[in-house]
Amino acid sequence: MSSDQLSPNSSITATASTPAKPKPKVGFVSLGCPKALVDSERILTQLRTEGYQIAPSYDGADVVVVNTCGFLDSAKQESLEAIGEALTENGKVIVTGCMGGDEQAIRDVHPGVLAVTGPQQYEAVVSAVHEYAPPVINHDPYLDLVPAQGIKLTPRHYAYLKISEGCNHGCTFCIIPDLRGKLVSRPIGDVLDEAERLVKSGVKELLVISQDTSAYGVDIKYRTGFWQGQPVKSNMLELCRALGEMGIWVRLHYVYPYPHVDNVIPLMAEGKILPYLDIPFQHASPAVLKAMKRPAHQAKTLDRIRDWRQQCPDLTLRSTFIAGFPGETDQDFEILLDWLQEAQLDRVGCFKYEAVDGAKANALPGAVPEELKQERWERLMETQQAISAARLASKVGSSIEVLVDQVDEEGAVARSWADAPEIDGNVYLNGEQTLKPGDKVRVTIEHADEYDLWGSLETV
Repeated sequence: MSSDQLSPNSSITATASTPAKPKPKVGFVSLGCPKALVDSERILTQLRTEGYQIAPSYDGADVVVVNTCGFLDSAKQESLEAIGEALTENGKVIVTGCMGGDEQAIRDVHPGVLAVTGPQQYEAVVSAVHEYAPPVINHDPYLDLVPAQGIKLTPRHYAYLKISEGCNHGCTFCIIPDLRGKLVSRPIGDVLDEAERLVKSGVKELLVISQDTSAYGVDIKYRTGFWQGQPVKSNMLELCRALGEMGIWVRLHYVYPYPHVDNVIPLMAEGKILPYLDIPFQHASPAVLKAMKRPAHQAKTLDRIRDWRQQCPDLTLRSTFIAGFPGETDQDFEILLDWLQEAQLDRVGCFKYEAVDGAKANALPGAVPEELKQERWERLMETQQAISAARLASKVGSSIEVLVDQVDEEGAVARSWADAPEIDGNVYLNGEQTLKPGDKVRVTIEHADEYDLWGSLETV
């Protein structure tokens, strides 16, 4: 018998005949913002490396994890409903995420949940899963072939790249620092390694996210890191430069308008990163901005917007605003509407002020009645709708590159550089069924409405 043969009495023979223990299955519900989605991806990746299977439905899941959102009352209600559904359909539920920071509020409604953890408590979530759905002993991670980029919950052709956690701002309407803590920037080498893995996996667009993207590196004093043997400073500009060399779309979200943001505009003009900035201005009235504890230089901001557009005419600006903030007068609101007319932003979202539990703004005088909040919200959206329609109409006849998101019986649905997935508009290519998600093609724009464009494929 040669040395690589086994005798009939070998203990390995006996082990091989033992039926393999079924791998535990975890169901997962992910709610809230893209930052929470990245948290979900990280938890799922860790579980998969430990041999867990991801259940596509409640049926058959050994335990269900619900990643909650806890910022607005409406989001909390959605989270509680999702927890209730998971308990009804499965019965074994672990809760995590932003609402998990208030365990008692969850247990008051759903006392049957197995465990509750707050945001970013990845190890605690995984430990809870271990307790209620024990992993397979002696699991071999090589057998499960977890992709190098980890488990992703987005379509294959785009992915979110989270560069930091937490926030150093003290905005009176926000409790994010209480939920997620102060700013903690990821090492730039780790960020760029992740980006490279995503690109190699087929990702065509990276969406850079955090609570405050332009503050990246401030907590670590813009420490110099290393990537591919080269020194790289941990700041927004050098991060964008490195990402801009990867040959894909790079889109910046949640950018505060600090002066150094001006430095990335040339990269956009050169085509290194997408000419797109998501900046949460929130208001334009100096009095309201002061009450919000936000930068109150609305006139200077208009000057900077004009300068940005002069350098990069294709620049798309998206923002969000709050209507009905405590103390907001009719004059304050008119200032906001006038500012919008001046700024001519491309994409705008608006929220009616909600008194979030724990927010300092709740103690401010001058609460705005709900009916007035609704009226102001409608007026703001009507004003912006006209601005958006005019800006999109100006694109009719132009030739642009788009990224295809989906194809169905009606044709292809794509996005341009001006459109972030799920929050902005689309470019519809009616009848185009030969394309596939992830394709980049050039189209001629033929029609526009308030939010979307329609075009036809250009022949080569």
